[in-house]
Amino acid sequence: MNTEDKKPDATTEDGPLGVVVAEGVDEEPVEANRRLFTGTSYIVIATISTLYAMFHMLALNGVSLSDWTGIELAFLPQFPMETWNFRIVHISGALALGYLLFSAHAFSDDAPARSGNRIVTLLAGLLAIPALVAGATAIGFLNMINSGELPQMGGLTTWAAFPGTEIYQTEVRWFGIPLLIATLGAIVTGWFERRDRGQFTASDIVLALSAIVLAIYLVAIYGTAARNSVGTPFVPIGVAFAATAGSALILELTRRVAGLALVIITGFFLAYTFTAHLLPGILAVQSSFTWQRFFGFVYTDAGILGPTTAVSSTYIILFIIFAAFLQASKVGDYFVNFAFAAAGRARGGPAKVAIFASGLMGMINGTSAGNVVATGSLTIPLMKKVGYQRKTAGAIEAAASTGGQIMPPIMGAGAFIMAEITGIPYQEIAIAAIIPAILYFASIYFMVDFEAAKLNMRGMREDELPKLAALLKQIYLFVPIIILIVALFLGYSVIRAGTLATVAAAVISWMPVLMIRLFPGSLPEAAVAGMGPRSILKAFELAGVMSIQIIAVCACAGIIVGVISLTGVGARFSAVLLDLAGVSQLIALFFAMCIAILLGMGMPTTAAYAVAASVVAPGLIQLGIPTLTAHFFVFYFAVVSAITPPVALASYAAAGISGANPMETSVASFKIGLAAFIVPFMFFYNSALLMDGTWVEVIRAGLTATFGVFLLSAGVQGWFMGARSAWFLRAGLVVAALFMIEGGLFTDLVGLGAAVGIYFIQRLFHPRPDATIPVRGAD
Repeated sequence: MNTEDKKPDATTEDGPLGVVVAEGVDEEPVEANRRLFTGTSYIVIATISTLYAMFHMLALNGVSLSDWTGIELAFLPQFPMETWNFRIVHISGALALGYLLFSAHAFSDDAPARSGNRIVTLLAGLLAIPALVAGATAIGFLNMINSGELPQMGGLTTWAAFPGTEIYQTEVRWFGIPLLIATLGAIVTGWFERRDRGQFTASDIVLALSAIVLAIYLVAIYGTAARNSVGTPFVPIGVAFAATAGSALILELTRRVAGLALVIITGFFLAYTFTAHLLPGILAVQSSFTWQRFFGFVYTDAGILGPTTAVSSTYIILFIIFAAFLQASKVGDYFVNFAFAAAGRARGGPAKVAIFASGLMGMINGTSAGNVVATGSLTIPLMKKVGYQRKTAGAIEAAASTGGQIMPPIMGAGAFIMAEITGIPYQEIAIAAIIPAILYFASIYFMVDFEAAKLNMRGMREDELPKLAALLKQIYLFVPIIILIVALFLGYSVIRAGTLATVAAAVISWMPVLMIRLFPGSLPEAAVAGMGPRSILKAFELAGVMSIQIIAVCACAGIIVGVISLTGVGARFSAVLLDLAGVSQLIALFFAMCIAILLGMGMPTTAAYAVAASVVAPGLIQLGIPTLTAHFFVFYFAVVSAITPPVALASYAAAGISGANPMETSVASFKIGLAAFIVPFMFFYNSALLMDGTWVEVIRAGLTATFGVFLLSAGVQGWFMGARSAWFLRAGLVVAALFMIEGGLFTDLVGLGAAVGIYFIQRLFHPRPDATIPVRGAD
């Protein structure tokens, strides 16, 4: 939004609130391939989405619908659900909803509605027949298992599906083959079938049906003793068929909602599974894996149903619901307006607003690119207006938005996976992340401030900004965040804390109504109304839609985790790290950094960390590095892969808004976020940065590391203590920063002494700066 297009907000007794800088930040962006329904179709999708999100909220809090409603109905789920069943339903529900919502192709707003090829639509419709056959067979299996007629073994029903038996033949002919025909056929026809944006396609209805059939079968079979055979040659053939269809459904939905990068990487891992016995060196395995054994293994808690889905089905979807309630309360708009009011007046103001707002919005948006879209549409045009180049404006927003993934208390989704994998309580992880997050945002602030100083930029004018005094009257909108933090520190479980914060968001939404009635004129009449039943249902609907992408990504990452677990390739990378550590531990860490960034390129943070944690973290732990430090090391580089060339998702999203070249933007964002590549080495050498030590050690480490980041930014930008710096002084600042970063008392004194020396050299001798940089406008 251009500030020249400002409009007055409502007024209070103190006068106008000022310019409405942020509007619509809370609105969920509509992807190019998302269907937009009206009428009955919308009611159907909204109902499914709402029930899907409510199911999770009730299940996570152990509330049975029968208990809640007082009505005993056999088909209502009973909580707590068995873990595997809950995760199966979680994935299949997201698959079914995702295929109904997201098309296989992008829609064009300018293109007229298309009826599509009738032959393709007819073929897709006919694929419903094998899907229904497979579904009827799965229901038959479920009834057979629940009948009590099958023999028991160790308290579990046996499932004798050995070759030559009747059950085996039925699984192959009437379940497995029909399910694969329906699934793979619908995926292919979906690429060619075209319908209007407000209409379902036959192929996607078949895919949604296949996801439901998949859930029915797996819930039935995994409730028997057959679960004990997964990962062995004796796994039921039907499980292999179901897992194959499920993997195909996950890959196709991931392509639709997250792009091809993760799908291609997963494809390489799948190909590796069946060719690893032919490869040389550390990539080789002793023997090959059959199709039945691999796919009978991948759809278990060692793969798709493993740590990534464990987190997406609990913590992630809970905080997505929390974010949806915050969005319904328009907290995102408030966060950005608050950031403008607090930081907009400083030199290069919009850039500093981007840092502040992105840190706050990181609590709502679960992805770096999503954070860029939410705040960048406001901050990037304003940064260009005050003098930043297009690529720099986009780079600042990309770097700041990426930091939202490492800012406590929510930290995106990756930190929840860290808690699941390591067994370290999430509260400890969030506390340990405080100083590294401060260092990251401080470094970006210094980089931005020095850039603004070099270019002699101004801040935004008073009449361009919201009034801070008026916004402070709505400070209660921070209450849900405060409740979340307090509950976590008081020892509540993450689920209980998230639930309390969600309820608080709904309750706090009524505060404007109460204040207006008690104190007329205290708030604008346009303040947000309280969340009634309709708004609450809308928030659940929004949560169901928002969850699809992250669930698909987590499930897809689970396939890669399954490959790593089955082939043992992660252990072999650990051996390489151990060999490198024998030469130099720093080289081993650098190698680990490169692998984590490489694995994360083009992938969402959640998937990037899940894969890197499986490949790299075990090796770091074997080097003697504490578990938390090792996983934080990997987590940081998985996060900053979003701003690392040549594939930088956050930078590309920012370039789309700024109009700059994507590659130039990614290089600039890499430069601005440079400290993020140093911070993991900082807490490796000084664990006090992760709150591991006495308060004196922690405070000293935090202060000296912050000063080190300041020196590093000054060296990179060539601006130190109010003046430009010559090249040799810049080099000296970088060296001084590295001494400060190392963390020892002696090295801190050396770094501090070097910085003081550089300051006096600059003041007394005035060495000529590298170049004179003129003030630049938006190019």
